[in-house]
Amino acid sequence: MTAILEIADVSKTFQSENGESIQALAPVSLGIEQGEFLSIIGPSGCGKSTLFNVIGGMTPADSGQVSVNGKPVSGTHKDIGMVFQEESTFPWRTVIDNVAFPLEVAGMAKKERLEKARHFVQLVGLTGFENHFPYQLSGGMRQRTAIARTLASEPRILLMDEPFGALDEQTRLLLGDKLLKICDELKQTTMLITHNITEAVQLSDRVAVMSYRPGTIMRVIDIELPRPRGSELISTDKFSGYVGQIWEDLRTEADRGMKAAGEA
Repeated sequence: MTAILEIADVSKTFQSENGESIQALAPVSLGIEQGEFLSIIGPSGCGKSTLFNVIGGMTPADSGQVSVNGKPVSGTHKDIGMVFQEESTFPWRTVIDNVAFPLEVAGMAKKERLEKARHFVQLVGLTGFENHFPYQLSGGMRQRTAIARTLASEPRILLMDEPFGALDEQTRLLLGDKLLKICDELKQTTMLITHNITEAVQLSDRVAVMSYRPGTIMRVIDIELPRPRGSELISTDKFSGYVGQIWEDLRTEADRGMKAAGEA
């Protein structure tokens, strides 16, 4: 099957404040197929977020190419929707108006955009909270609002950077279940950037493991767990086997990262 999103030999180097060159990404190549859920996992400082920003068009690559449906892209792309770790809801807008925002920007009539927004509010399980403001919601509910807002523009590729990173473990698992149901219903192509091994195994068809800086793909692991899938699989031996396998790949790289940061 042809990849809908193709990352070919992408690299990126930054200049630090003292003029030192820091290579964040060595050449990275990876593809994701239509309807696939792929996670990218690696130690802190491996360049995961840099790769996210390059794919999303927020940071230009020094070399290499990102393509959607075989066509090279630069800058932001209408087929790629992005969800960030940081709080991104608009505090002055209600849930329904947050979700409807990209449709309003696109010029959709008010009645039509609110109707469409309600569909995505329902999809993420926030029916009854349409008129609440973000300060009236939990962190998990705010993040679901952000996901609904991104999905409302119907991107072909959903790109997420640690969307549940600020949440407690129980909430992460429950939102993972909700995200799986959404992606299954929409047949959504999804790429998740994460440092959480359990989350990567819970959600993914494949997990790409990155090395410490300069980040590159060390290995891609097929997650052969049944779908539809829920967090109840976490207690199975097969799930634990995948977690252990990924940790074996990551352990040395995580240690390198800690030493480089002066933490070990």
